[in-house]
Amino acid sequence: MVKCTQCGGRMRRVHRTLLERLRYSSIYYCKRCDSEEYVPRIFQYRLGEFARCPECGTIRLTKLKEPDKIDPIHWGWYHIKARLSGGQLFHCRYCRIQFHDKRSRAPESAIAQGAARPPRHAPPDEHDE
Repeated sequence: MVKCTQCGGRMRRVHRTLLERLRYSSIYYCKRCDSEEYVPRIFQYRLGEFARCPECGTIRLTKLKEPDKIDPIHWGWYHIKARLSGGQLFHCRYCRIQFHDKRSRAPESAIAQGAARPPRHAPPDEHDE
């Protein structure tokens, strides 16, 4: 069950138009406060100003000096390219993965303003209405 970030009410999944399907993986609506919440597609995590986790999209990352031997490194074409071109090594505290990214870490002010919510790993139950 997904809860509203504004009022804490229960959110329902709504139908998307064709353009919304290309941009968002899901859209949720709260009846109580009449707000909508959009969940972006994973490829959009690479388009922002700051580094984001490739799994959950959070900007609450820690910068590492050397690879950790316990947590796995996330590999993909984008991350290999970032590593070869001098990208920094980051660690996601939620997904427990390491990855390389050319972008810088988000400033503490952006993190404190609520720009980074904890990730929603499990999709909501479709039968919860």
